[in-house]
Amino acid sequence: MIHARGAAVVLALACAMAAAACGLGPGGDEGVAEVTVTRDYGAEVLADESPDLKGSDNVMRALDRSADVETRYGGRFVQSIDGLGGGQTGGRLYDWFFYVNGIEAPRGAADFDLSAGDRVWWDFHDWTDAMRVPAVVGSWPEPFVNGFDGRRYEVSVDCRGAEDACDRVRGSLEHAGARLVDSDEEGVTGSARVMVGPWERIRRDGVARLVEQGPGRSGVFADFYLGAPEGWQLVLQDASGAPSRTLGPGSGLIAALLEGEGPPTWLVTGTDPEGTALAAESLAPDALRNRFAVAIEAGGKPEPVPTEGAP
Repeated sequence: MIHARGAAVVLALACAMAAAACGLGPGGDEGVAEVTVTRDYGAEVLADESPDLKGSDNVMRALDRSADVETRYGGRFVQSIDGLGGGQTGGRLYDWFFYVNGIEAPRGAADFDLSAGDRVWWDFHDWTDAMRVPAVVGSWPEPFVNGFDGRRYEVSVDCRGAEDACDRVRGSLEHAGARLVDSDEEGVTGSARVMVGPWERIRRDGVARLVEQGPGRSGVFADFYLGAPEGWQLVLQDASGAPSRTLGPGSGLIAALLEGEGPPTWLVTGTDPEGTALAAESLAPDALRNRFAVAIEAGGKPEPVPTEGAP
């Protein structure tokens, strides 16, 4: 049984992020959206559909046409999707969360209108140690192409060394259709940022430094630490925030952060320039699809973060 405070937290989260609300108003564009349903931080795909949008479509209606949805509290909240429902298991809390174009939605599913080309991603996961994961990389090239909640972002590449990696990131964004602006231009402070460079340089930024405060603060299940004589190393964590693997020099990380209500900041970084280059090379759908964040070890393939497996 969840104690009173836990129940209040669950209710608050349901209201703010994951639940369906009543009242269907006029909404999105006609066209096609994408609805993906996964569990355990994207480890298992349960549904992947492309429903046609009607003139009044929202996240809840698109989900209802893509999966079997049960609700509670008079239809206000999602109880389960395809029979999988939230609750407490083994002392840990599980529930459904949804993202539109890679950003956690700030309101209920029935109140979030969709536009053609939007990607809706529902994931069922353990949120005991990270109440929020505000932004994810698994809907690349979103949110850089279609934006979020009716706003298309301008995108600035904040290069912190590793010029070749920065050029590669710029090329990937341009190829995807993102609108790039110069990070040095006056008036681009409201743009979405992609920070590129080794962690030693990236960590000087206040938003990037959230990673060092753990997944409960940043939503990123990884951290860097400076070891001697190896230099910077990348520590991967499981869904409980416990260290599971340590990657040495030449390792990279792609992660997304969101501070407050502003545009997201993505990190394309690594233990060193070589790791940063690996991360830049992995900025592609086949590496990022359905991943909250991605790590790349020298000589290896991109792997999901948090690491797979029960905590």
